[in-house]
Amino acid sequence: MRDFGAGLRFLFNGQRWVARHGRWWGFGMIPALIALVGYLAALAVLIVYAGDLAAWATPFADGWSELWRDVVRTVLAVVAVGAGGLLAMLTFTAVALLIGEPFYESLSAKVEATEGGGPPEPDVPLWRQLWTAARDSLAVLLRAAGFGIALFLCGFVPVLGQTVVPVVALCVSGFYLAAELTGTPLQKRGLTQRERLRLLRSRLPMTLGFGAGLALLFLVPVVTVLAMPGAVAGATLLARELAPYEPADAPDPEPADDHPQPEHDDRPLYGQPSDGQHPYDHQHPYDHQHPYGRNPYATDPQV
Repeated sequence: MRDFGAGLRFLFNGQRWVARHGRWWGFGMIPALIALVGYLAALAVLIVYAGDLAAWATPFADGWSELWRDVVRTVLAVVAVGAGGLLAMLTFTAVALLIGEPFYESLSAKVEATEGGGPPEPDVPLWRQLWTAARDSLAVLLRAAGFGIALFLCGFVPVLGQTVVPVVALCVSGFYLAAELTGTPLQKRGLTQRERLRLLRSRLPMTLGFGAGLALLFLVPVVTVLAMPGAVAGATLLARELAPYEPADAPDPEPADDHPQPEHDDRPLYGQPSDGQHPYDHQHPYDHQHPYGRNPYATDPQV
């Protein structure tokens, strides 16, 4: 539970970070607003033409009575609109991140800079970054869609579908939201998508604390737009916790010497080589050959 609470704190710390940096909050809302306008336009078109879509999908009902034909097509139109709304909720974050890749990368880099620094910008063309982000987002969406279909079918199980399945669905959505949002800062650290998912699973309570809390916020469309910049900032803080950045050229700390030895003067004393012993341990300084012959003091001092 401690890690789960830490994940929630990263979510709120991200919102607090953008609250302190209002310019970046407005900057980060631009992609979310663009995505929101596009989704609202698509949903409006779907609602207007839902009846025609239902009629096109049910040609077999043309010979039915008017009552049953209208009931079936109305139900199908409602299901189509509901499915479109659910699809919009599942894909909104991925599309907003794809649209706002340069925006959110700059926002993430700013968070890294204010929190002590992060990895340098990758020397990769923009189109390559967009392609990688789109490919990774698609892979995450396919995984999430697989879980979504399975959970949708489990929802028809009595009792279990009304109690356990919604909680599991919230956790799955939260995990893949966290995977989407931490993609940019973790990718800068040289991690592939498989390694990123493995890292998130290794700290699953913390990941779910961040992602599930965000998934609850994202249930409200307006809050989704307002909270998106803070979600990116919080995901960057989470990535810094999961994979701390250490510069490659950072000097290794020297090991501490618990018993420092006194410095030794290597200069020879009285012409003898220094070997760490006392200069008189080998021989007396006057026992060596005198430069003018034998030592005058060796036998008779009067000689």
